[in-house]
Formats: sequence, structure tokens, C-alpha cells
Amino acid sequence: MSGRWSAQAWFSLVLAVMVIVLSLSTVVGSVVLRRTTQASNRLADVISPSRLEAERIQTALVDQETGVRGFLLSGKDEFLNPYRRGQATEKQAAARIQRLAAGAPPLRELGQVERLSAQWRLRHAEPMIERVRRDGPDSVPTSETEASRQSFDMLRAALTVQETAWSRARNEARADLLSARAVRDFSFMTIVAVFLLTIITLAVLLRLVVFRPLERLAAASRRVTAGDFGHHVDTGGPADVAALAQDMEAMRLRIVTELEETRQSRELLTRQTRELKRSNSELEQFAYVASHDLQEPLRKVASFTQMLEQRYADQLDDRAKQYIDFAVDGAKRMQVLINELLTFSRIGRTNAESVPFDLNDAVDLALRNLAARLEDSGGRVEVGELPTIIGDRTQLVMLCQNLISNALKFRHPDRAPVVCIQAQRVGAEWRISVTDNGIGIEPRFADKIFLIFQRLHNRDQYEGTGIGLALCRKIVAYHGGRIELDIAHTGGTRFLITLPADKDTGPDDGLLDPAPAPIKVSAPADPAVS
Repeated sequence: MSGRWSAQAWFSLVLAVMVIVLSLSTVVGSVVLRRTTQASNRLADVISPSRLEAERIQTALVDQETGVRGFLLSGKDEFLNPYRRGQATEKQAAARIQRLAAGAPPLRELGQVERLSAQWRLRHAEPMIERVRRDGPDSVPTSETEASRQSFDMLRAALTVQETAWSRARNEARADLLSARAVRDFSFMTIVAVFLLTIITLAVLLRLVVFRPLERLAAASRRVTAGDFGHHVDTGGPADVAALAQDMEAMRLRIVTELEETRQSRELLTRQTRELKRSNSELEQFAYVASHDLQEPLRKVASFTQMLEQRYADQLDDRAKQYIDFAVDGAKRMQVLINELLTFSRIGRTNAESVPFDLNDAVDLALRNLAARLEDSGGRVEVGELPTIIGDRTQLVMLCQNLISNALKFRHPDRAPVVCIQAQRVGAEWRISVTDNGIGIEPRFADKIFLIFQRLHNRDQYEGTGIGLALCRKIVAYHGGRIELDIAHTGGTRFLITLPADKDTGPDDGLLDPAPAPIKVSAPADPAVS
């Protein structure tokens, strides 16, 4: 490609050729026009006026000869007026010819005419005029008159020669003008032909060298764009067009490579999806076994251990009774842990139907389930106006119940627990806050608390499995939202929940109820989650 010219270089060459042709045409046109103008000016401004002046000289000389002859016959001075005017006219015409046609060939004949004219006047006309004035008419002898006539005939012959010379000069000037015009017309026709030939040649050259490779490149790009990724892009042409074609070919190869990788990835994803479905099916089977088959042995272990304690109570010492209590407690905690693990694993895997559900109803159902704990703790829950969310009814109740339950569990020993639930519309989202006045959570545990089985306290201090907040985060994520700890809040714990808002519900922004009224919890405890 190093030996190729670029499209810009070809266009520069075309412009350079056009400039050269235009310059040469301008020079040639100027030369032929100048020659034509010079020939025309010589004929119109030199030859024709000079020839007219030569005719005036001839007329002036004839007037002089006529005036002298009349004066010789009459002796009257008025007959000499044409003679004197003819002399003045002759001098003026000769001076103008000298000025107009300086260096022209007929000036030699003009000199001969002037010489003979002066000789005739000096030798014949002036002496005869003086004799007539002195001796009167008819005093000039015939021989003198004949000599004057012969001298003037020689002058007439010189005038004829001069007329012939000026006619010849006129004919030559006309011939030069016609030749210059012919050269001019031929030059302009040649210039036009050269221009047309140059334009056609350059157009064909650009077509072959630049435009055709560009068309091939465009056609190749359209084929690749249409999906023919196997089409090889190679257009040739100028260096920059060839470089662009190489770039497109590299892009095509990269697209082909990525498509192949995508196809392989899709096949792998399909296999993994089938494997995941199989694994999920096995997991569901395991969940069923865990919820039924595993819990039955645990119930038997707890039941028979308690029966063992009752039947042989008088034969067991305190340490044996303690061991039995440990075994029963472990079996019960294992049952609770299995149930919560089953609940956690089912979030997002069950085919739950998402319907519009009012969070106020979710809180009411959660409070019914927690009525006994609220009564025991002496706490209260303040709920503002909450929005309607598109989601799973059971999971939303579970979310509210877990958050309120945590607030009641981790209450401050010096005050009754108070839980405040509010909602605020922020753009296309609902921001729900759950605030309590409990013992709080240190900011450094803001991420750890949402991990499964992560506990911040010993089981002796606070009961639980460490799954509750992990379950809350999974429920919120399933509904397209997020939950986080408000690390800036002090005097308790505040969880911030962000859920997508239905565009047809609620205002665009603002707190729905800045001062929510407290809700009295008086419903009896319901052991089942609604």
C-alpha cells in the first residue's frame, strides 16, 4: 500500500492538472487575442487613416496645380488661394502620416512625393507665379509651362506609386487580421476541446481510481451491515480507501469472532440453563425432603428425648437432665433453622403472582402476627400512609414482619420500643423508612448484617438464626428494589427501602404523611403468616 496514492493525492493531481490547463489556455488565449487586437488596431488606426491622408495629399497637390494654372491664365490672386490651402493641407496630411505610420514601408513613397512636390513648386510654380506678377498674364513661355506639366506628371506618377503602396499595406493588414482571427478561432476551439478532453479524462480517471473503489467499499459495507459477515472486504483503490477497507475488514473479522464467541456463549448458557433448571428441580426436591422427611426425625428425637426424661427422671442426675435439655433445644432450633432456610430458598423460585398490594395492609397483617410480642414488650408501631406496590403479598408481609420483629427483639432495655414506618415518593421510586429506638447497629456492620447466618450478638443474648435481614434483602431485590442501613441515623436503627413506584399512583414527590398517627395493636396473635 506504500506505493499507492491516497484519494486526497488524486484530487490534488486533478486540481493541479486543471490549474495547468487553465493557465496554458489563459496564456494562449491572451497571445492570440493580443495578436488579433494588434492586427485590427493597425488596420483601423494606422493603415486606413494614413491612406486617407495620402488621398488628401493627392487632392491638395491637384488643388495646387489647378490654382497655379488658373493664376497663369488670369493673373488674379484669388486663383492662388487653392494653391496656398493645398500647401497647408499637404503639410498637415504629411505630418499626420509621419505620426501615425512611423516606420511603415509606404513612408518611402511619401518622401518621394514630398521631394517631387517641393521640386515642382521650387522650379516651376513659384518662378511662373513671380513672372506673371511681374509681366502679367500670358508672359510665361510655352516651354516653361510644358516643363511644369512634365514635372507634375512625375509627381502624379509618384502619387500613384504611393497609392499602390498604401493599398498593398491595407491588403497585408487585412490578411494579417484574417489570419489572426483564424488563429484566434482555432485556438479557442482547441482550448475548448482540450478542456473537454481534460474533464473527460479526469472524470474517467477519478471514476476508475477513486469512485469505483468507494462504490465497492459501500456495497461491501452494505452487505456486511445486512448480515453477510462472511463477505470479504477488499476494494483496492487509493491508499486511504484501501486503509478504510482494511479497517472494515478487521471490524468484520472482529464481529465474526465475537459472533462466534456469542454463539458459543449462548450454547454454554443454554446448557447451563438446562443444568440450572435440573439443579433447581433437585433443590426443590431437597426442600420437600427437608420440610417433611428431615423434620420427622427431629420431632422424634425431641419427643423421645423428652419421654426418656419423664420416664427415667428419678434415675437421672442434674447433668443428664441438662444434656437432655440441650438435645431437645438443638432439635427445636434445627427445625426452626430448616423452616427459615426453606423460606429463604423459595424467595424468587416460586411462581408467585405479582399483584397491586397496599403496604398498609401488609403492615396490618404483620402486626396481627406480632400482637403477642408487641403486648409483651409494651411497644407501639406508628405507620404513615403507605403506597400500593406491585408484588407478592406473602413476601411483602414477611418483609414487614421481619423488620418489626427485629425492632422488638433488639429493643433498648431502658425504654419501650417504638417503630415508625413512613413512605416518600422520589421520582419513579418509593423510599420507605423503618425506624426504631432500639440498641442500634454500628456503621461498620452496615453490609455484614444482610449476609445469611451473620449474627452480631451471642445466642444467649438474643435468639435467632441470622437469616431475617438476609431474607429481607432477598425479598426487596426480588421486587426490583434495594435495602440499606441508614448509618447517619442515631438513637436506634433506621432501614431505608427503595421500591419501584407505579407511575399511576401517588404524587411525584413529597412525604405522604409527615406525622403518622400511631396504630393501636389490639388484635390477638395469629400463629400463621397471612
